[in-house]
Amino acid sequence: MDIGSNIRAIRKRKAITIAQICEETGLSQGFLSQVETNKTSPSIATLENIANALKVPLAYLLLKKEDRMHIVRKSERKVTTSGSEQLKVEHLSSSKNVKMMLVEFPSGASTGDTPHAHEGEEVHVVIKGRVYAEQGEDSAEFEEGDSFSWNACTPHLVRNIGDEQAIVLISVYTETEQQQPYA
Repeated sequence: MDIGSNIRAIRKRKAITIAQICEETGLSQGFLSQVETNKTSPSIATLENIANALKVPLAYLLLKKEDRMHIVRKSERKVTTSGSEQLKVEHLSSSKNVKMMLVEFPSGASTGDTPHAHEGEEVHVVIKGRVYAEQGEDSAEFEEGDSFSWNACTPHLVRNIGDEQAIVLISVYTETEQQQPYA
């Protein structure tokens, strides 16, 4: 864990000197310097004092880099295609267990000829157009602004039933770390 580097990066970004942190926390400059270079490990109480002086939650100091905010600019989105109909999929953002995508369905297009199943849970929001969704014995039609969700282990499909392109925001949660784009 690289707590010291986190502390130093936050301190420098906020233009706070080591002396200012030491004055507020009562720690020595030598000790804080050793904390920032990961040469010593402070107690939780000391970390809490440092976090308070930096005006950040204690938990933020403990986050690994990969667990911090991940930013994907619109111009940097990964775009793939999915299924036999080559649906356009824009990957918005993801964490270890959650992915969010915008999926474009041309008129009449669907996620496949037959329902499919996979690990996870899905939440869908219809951004544009009209879609039909089916999961097992359940089915319904949805319009812009409507949403639906399901456990993806039951076979399901989504089809554009409108005359124009449909766009669906899909969020997929899985227990295991995700590697594959939506399919």
